[in-house]
Amino acid sequence: MKKFALLFLGFIIATQAFAQQNFPFANEIAAFKHQDSINFPPKDGILFIGSSSIRLWSDLEQRFPGKPIIKRGVGGSELWQLVDYYTPYILFPYHPRKIFIYDGENDIAGGKDAAFVFDEFKKLYGMISKKLPDAKIYYLSIKMSPSREIHFKEVAVANELIKNYLAGKPNATFIDVNGVILKMSTSLPDSSLFKPDYLHLNSKGYDKWQKVLEPFVVGGER
Repeated sequence: MKKFALLFLGFIIATQAFAQQNFPFANEIAAFKHQDSINFPPKDGILFIGSSSIRLWSDLEQRFPGKPIIKRGVGGSELWQLVDYYTPYILFPYHPRKIFIYDGENDIAGGKDAAFVFDEFKKLYGMISKKLPDAKIYYLSIKMSPSREIHFKEVAVANELIKNYLAGKPNATFIDVNGVILKMSTSLPDSSLFKPDYLHLNSKGYDKWQKVLEPFVVGGER
């Protein structure tokens, strides 16, 4: 009981500390650190990090049984926040051997352009390459969500910029998770793969993602 009380107190202190720094999504980061204090993930795990498309993938670990999955999705976070705030807390401490990144969609929805997202990703790639030179980096393409149709053009440009940048980069792969959720007849997103908000994937949508990601999660393919 005493141990639980101390851990809870630590969680409250961490939450307040993050909040005082105007830390975006402070409660979620503090919750992850509290979780780590109870059961820290083993080194050389497989990290999935990014925004709500990771956070809401409720059965991610079950879809890849036996794999050391670490799920660190943060609400409606943006790529620049991962670069500026989160890496010291929910990326570098784990020393993962594989890092799957889904971020950038909320940046564009918030009014930032493809060039901004590209620049932030280059910063993140450089940071990871320097700190974790042996880690494999996988960037999951930004998906076209039906509720954000106005941003489709910018999404396509950002994806192309990052795809071209990663071509030939060591230990880095661009994974197209957008193409598999598009209708072949229209090249537009299949709304049946989304929740009623037409923003987040449903289980059938994650089925599509799982099929694309499985060779990279389970095997050693680049």
